[in-house]
Amino acid sequence: MGQNAPHFKLTKLPPPREQVETIEILRQTTKSTAALAELKGIANTIPNQSMLINAIVLQEAKDSSEIENIITSQDELYKALTVNPTNISAQTKEVVNYRRAILHGLNLTRNQGFLRMNDIVSIQQHLVDSTAGIRSVPGTVLKNDTTGEIVYTPPQDKEEILDLMADFVEHFNQKEDLSPLISLAVLHYQFESIHPFYDGNGRTGRILNILYLILNELIEAPILYLSSYIIAHKQAYYRLLNQTNSTGQWAEWIMFMLKAVETTSKDTISKITNIRDHLELTLRNVQQKAPKLYRKELVELLFEQPYSRIDCVVNKLGVERKAASRYLKGLQEIGVLESQKIGREVVYINRDLVEILKQ
Repeated sequence: MGQNAPHFKLTKLPPPREQVETIEILRQTTKSTAALAELKGIANTIPNQSMLINAIVLQEAKDSSEIENIITSQDELYKALTVNPTNISAQTKEVVNYRRAILHGLNLTRNQGFLRMNDIVSIQQHLVDSTAGIRSVPGTVLKNDTTGEIVYTPPQDKEEILDLMADFVEHFNQKEDLSPLISLAVLHYQFESIHPFYDGNGRTGRILNILYLILNELIEAPILYLSSYIIAHKQAYYRLLNQTNSTGQWAEWIMFMLKAVETTSKDTISKITNIRDHLELTLRNVQQKAPKLYRKELVELLFEQPYSRIDCVVNKLGVERKAASRYLKGLQEIGVLESQKIGREVVYINRDLVEILKQ
């Protein structure tokens, strides 16, 4: 590690109250909280929540991984999840692992109502396929991708890392009188600054954001993700993290995260509205053009699984393969689905929905 590596002594939570509750921050908190409440309400108008979870979790997995320069296409992801081909790229596998880690974290959060240190470690293990756990060997530094310059040196001593993480976990599970959205910004900064793992810190931190919102009942399902906003403002995100590290000033960082919540909530509301409208349109379309095929749960399946196989229909509807095949081919004939051969499998794609999800 370079002798001149910037080193900032990370302090425990919470930060000074007067720094995180300025008038500007409180005004923005009101806007962000209102946008999030509207999103929670709109999400509840979708009859089948697994549609949203499947669709939006996958988009987040893709976007969050893209921040770490792990790039894959939506189509490749759906193919990997639908037919599980053995020759998927390493990058697609990482994104599939991210989705698995979110759902694992969601399951823990819903079952327990809190997260322990070991739970955070297990989320990271699902993400990176590694059991290395909390960093124990010094030498980790964060560098500028372009220049190679060291921009931040996180805590190096394992005891210090464990002490800071214990403090983080305590505050993560606490119900405080501070707005949970301000707390979210503070907690995200703290986790990224502790940098407890050798790999996957950014992605684990972004999963913890959504689990924190669910723990605090601001949303009910994992449908708000800040990764799309971070991609659009990546330089500002890292600049403000580093600025808070070096100056101890919180206001700009918290404003950035609050605006991320507001903007992303509004974008997600728009996406959910489009999904709901397209579902209603598809239900009417099938009723009118193929009344003999019409089953509400069949159409809903096409929104849960935008890439569907015969097996999906067999399992969901409890019908024989012959009937399932007839359903899917019939929906292809009226233009609701298009088919594609992947290996030996024929996959039926709800292309209009996939296009909505890409937006």
